Amino acid sequence: MARTGILVVGAGAAGLAAARALREAGQEVRVLEARHRPGGRAWTDRATLGAPFDLGATWLHQAHDNRLTPLAQGAAPFDHDSVRRHLCRVGGRAATAAELAEYDAAYAGFLPALRAARAAAGRPLSAGAAAPRGGPWDATVAHWEGPLICAAPLAAMDLDDFLDTQLEPPNLLLPQGIGTLLEGLAAGLPIAYGAVVERLSWGARRIVAEGGFGRIEAEAAILTLPTAVLAGGGVRFDPPLPAEVMQAAHDLPLGLLAKIGLRAAGADRLDLPPFTGLERRVADEAEPAMSFIASPFGHDHLMGFLGGEAAWALAAEGPAALRDHALSELSRAYGARAARAIRADGFLASDWGRDPFSRGAYSHARPGRAEARRILGTPLQEGRLCFAGEACHPRLAATLGGAWESGEAAAAAALAHLRRGRAA
Repeated sequence: MARTGILVVGAGAAGLAAARALREAGQEVRVLEARHRPGGRAWTDRATLGAPFDLGATWLHQAHDNRLTPLAQGAAPFDHDSVRRHLCRVGGRAATAAELAEYDAAYAGFLPALRAARAAAGRPLSAGAAAPRGGPWDATVAHWEGPLICAAPLAAMDLDDFLDTQLEPPNLLLPQGIGTLLEGLAAGLPIAYGAVVERLSWGARRIVAEGGFGRIEAEAAILTLPTAVLAGGGVRFDPPLPAEVMQAAHDLPLGLLAKIGLRAAGADRLDLPPFTGLERRVADEAEPAMSFIASPFGHDHLMGFLGGEAAWALAAEGPAALRDHALSELSRAYGARAARAIRADGFLASDWGRDPFSRGAYSHARPGRAEARRILGTPLQEGRLCFAGEACHPRLAATLGGAWESGEAAAAAALAHLRRGRAA
């Protein structure tokens, strides 16, 4: 049986942050990663489209206080907000200036309306129950804020959690990709890949992890598994985890944001300058509308996004179904021109919904269960067993920065546990 001081399960952002913090503190650490690469839900494909393409995490959000921002300086981070430009279609035409002004006004009033509803309710609400309805752009705003940004319908999300995890600019893009950044941050760490933890025993004096890799014994462990994997029984715990911890995992389900890269067939870029966003007005939040970002960094591809229940439905059919839907969405805007301008082959699509080590994209709190993040992020047995990941961060949930911070916090708790035990 192999032994280590602290065991970290998962080499995504939280696991890498924990392992780096422990190593810097001079602590013996080992990392077990189920995949054959680091990064977790941050993964850059650098070959398929002839340019880096992030299949998962894409931006460094709230970059002014994101702990990954200083680590990304060598990767030439680019402020995406500085060049954002959106084109919105209404039916088969571009939205008029008057319509866009109405859209901007509806968006500007969205969060104030939710905050007012929270103040007046005096009880837990879903974000959907508080959202404005009936205006010509209200459904489009709800579609953006729910399925496209949070990867789930507003009705499925707790209002307190939704408001408490709102993010601020700037939002940085990395030309080489977020996954590439994490690959670099994983270099030199003691990571075993293809190491799926099947059972974790934590009732005795030492913690033992078991799987196809054998058995590893540790004084403390940090688990960075997605909540969907925890709630779905992806690891057997002996003894079982406390009921409130398992309930927290169930109360923080993962939504789904599907992402696709489509290459241009020739010189036609559909009159969309680099970084231009393309969207359409919807009549219902649940409409399977997609948004697109054109030619990032001048590359010859579009990034397309589809979120929420529509993304789950297509995930069940496989990546080609997402490709076909994206081409159909572009045809709504450009007719036959889209089929001539965009290739149907050589595409790249995410598949997080069917990935057994993710089972979704990122978390939201069920209505009335905002407290679940604090519960899941609270160390067990004074730091002997800790959970970390984006779902554990009450402020930066669903972000890479939140996952990183939670990993550092878990490392500090586990170190404190070891020091207390060794001093006793």
